[in-house]
Amino acid sequence: MHYSRRMLIKSIGLGVLAAGAGALHSPAYAASAQEINRDADIALTRLYNSRQDAQILGREAKGILVFPRIVKAGLVVGGAYGEGVLRKAGKPVAYYKSVAGSYGLQVGAQAFGYALFLMSDSAVRYLDTSKGWEIGVGPSVVVVDEGVGRKITTTTLRDEVYAFIFNQTGLMAGLGIEGTKISKIVR
Repeated sequence: MHYSRRMLIKSIGLGVLAAGAGALHSPAYAASAQEINRDADIALTRLYNSRQDAQILGREAKGILVFPRIVKAGLVVGGAYGEGVLRKAGKPVAYYKSVAGSYGLQVGAQAFGYALFLMSDSAVRYLDTSKGWEIGVGPSVVVVDEGVGRKITTTTLRDEVYAFIFNQTGLMAGLGIEGTKISKIVR
């Protein structure tokens, strides 16, 4: 009896992951540039309204890469996917996808968004020229939490990329962007 329950849970979990992966990669579910831009506007406005440190970074950044919605699910094997836009001087210039996979003790599903504030020309150039940027390789990324955020001023900005994770919904242990691969989408 115990064996069959475990197999049922595993089968349901794998079915949910397979269905989710199929939906995420299906062209019918791909967001249009207009939808990504609209959602990025909303996400940045909410972020700026809730975090003064994000406003400071936004004024100084050479580019801002916004992923308004990432969907993450896992049952031992997990994955995450979302689409976003790179903005320079407030204007959309390119579109990207964010993909992550993981294996280990995990169960659940969640959605969240994140924004990467590219503070140097070299960080923007790396994003533009790489065949896919894996977070944790390339320009250094500082995830801004409340402690880091209190120390941010225009005179303390020293890192190439600052990341904000926002709008988390759902239940899943662990949230991070390290190991995420960001690749350009041709629209």
